[in-house]
Amino acid sequence: MDRQWLWLIAVVVLCYAGIVLFMFLSQDQTVYPATTLTPEDADALAKLQGLAPWPRGAVIPTAYLAEPTTGAVGTVIVFHGNGGHALDRGYYAAALNRRGYRVLLAEYPGYGARPGPFGEHSFVSDALSTLDAAYAEFGPPIYVLGESLGAAIASAMARDRPQQVAGVALITPWDSLPDLAQAKYPLLPARYIMKSRFDNVANLASYEGPKAVVMASEDEIVPNVHTRRLYDSLGQPKRLWTFEGVGHNDWPAGPEEAWWSELVDFWASTADEN
Repeated sequence: MDRQWLWLIAVVVLCYAGIVLFMFLSQDQTVYPATTLTPEDADALAKLQGLAPWPRGAVIPTAYLAEPTTGAVGTVIVFHGNGGHALDRGYYAAALNRRGYRVLLAEYPGYGARPGPFGEHSFVSDALSTLDAAYAEFGPPIYVLGESLGAAIASAMARDRPQQVAGVALITPWDSLPDLAQAKYPLLPARYIMKSRFDNVANLASYEGPKAVVMASEDEIVPNVHTRRLYDSLGQPKRLWTFEGVGHNDWPAGPEEAWWSELVDFWASTADEN
């Protein structure tokens, strides 16, 4: 092989290594495109939606509380997707308050008005603190609902606090983040450079509570094969809702949607089995 070919191969290898290094160093910006708010803006936005900062008296709240008009039949902690912030997700409170549930819209470190580092360890340990505090204040039953990235947080809650988590709902979830990343970048070693693993299949392998899964048929972010692989791995009780003709961010979230009632009925119908 002549020197010209050796130089060409070296340039290709160096470019490939540079792309891999760039992906490794920039993955937090890709995985966690946080939207931030000033504390004043967050407080004003919460008041506009009738949400109370929680825990009460916190300088910077870790969640926002919405109480139903009558006595709560349970508490749902909501973990949002990787874009925006918790105060974008008032539709969860509208849907679940209507059905008698207290709602906590949890916020992640580094999102909204909260300081803190990104990453699986940071988010999961913070969510566990939120769950423990909610359990101490409100008691059971507590359910966890997560959307996309939030589904991975909810799965980790079920793994680490199975006795406190009465049930989970996973909206447009993946199987594991490295598997999803590898599918997105098949020509790169994406599976091996992911710092956050978020392995929902492993995290829910031994969880015995009810597991609800929502899949969008035209999901452009989490292809259906990854959601289906997770669902197929789950033990009973479980239930799948597939919404046709919608994508990752436009599944039916309105409070009038019948599937919300089906979800809480599913949780309640399995309560005596666990």
